[in-house]
Amino acid sequence: MDREKNDSTEDQLEVSASELPKASVMALIENSPIASVVSNPRLPDNPIVAVNKAFIQLTGYDSEFIIGRNCRFLAGEATEPWLTEEIRRGVQQRKSVLVEILNYKKDGTPFQNAVLVAPLFDEEGELEYFLGSQVEIDADSPSLAKARRMRAVAIVKDLSKRQREVLQYIAKGLLNKQIAYELGLSERTIKMHRSILMQRLEVPSAADMVRLAVEAGM
Repeated sequence: MDREKNDSTEDQLEVSASELPKASVMALIENSPIASVVSNPRLPDNPIVAVNKAFIQLTGYDSEFIIGRNCRFLAGEATEPWLTEEIRRGVQQRKSVLVEILNYKKDGTPFQNAVLVAPLFDEEGELEYFLGSQVEIDADSPSLAKARRMRAVAIVKDLSKRQREVLQYIAKGLLNKQIAYELGLSERTIKMHRSILMQRLEVPSAADMVRLAVEAGM
């Protein structure tokens, strides 16, 4: 059954070109192999305003359907309401949250996935976007999410104290300028640390770096 036919267009907001995220935000998810989206909490119902190819491939929905909708279109009859509430609470509190929840693909296939939602702030410290990413958990390998967390903890443990501090602020959604202020360093130094972290963590994008940090419990 195609679930798209059952979704009302009334739940979809028309997103104008001016409301699409800037290039730097798009770059967060474009090259990520992890299914990722960016949503805009300043628009009604916090709709998705950017999506990458991995998300489209995972869910089966195309970008025309996804853009302008809240992520709850992935929910279905067996989606755990208490986990949905945990995500909603994280959004309200502007905090990162990671949960394993049951969602549904366009063709109606249910799939268990580890969902991350993390805030992104602008230069004034105001909430600008939310980053969302999903990793499907194989029903035959339920320990995958645990293995990812254990790997993340091990990798972060090997970082220097300063690198962990920078990564922690990145996971909170702060920009280089804001991290520099918090740590009493130059913005150039933070950019250097961010570049080194990308190499040390072996991640292809900033979105993947945020996810790894949250999986590590930061």
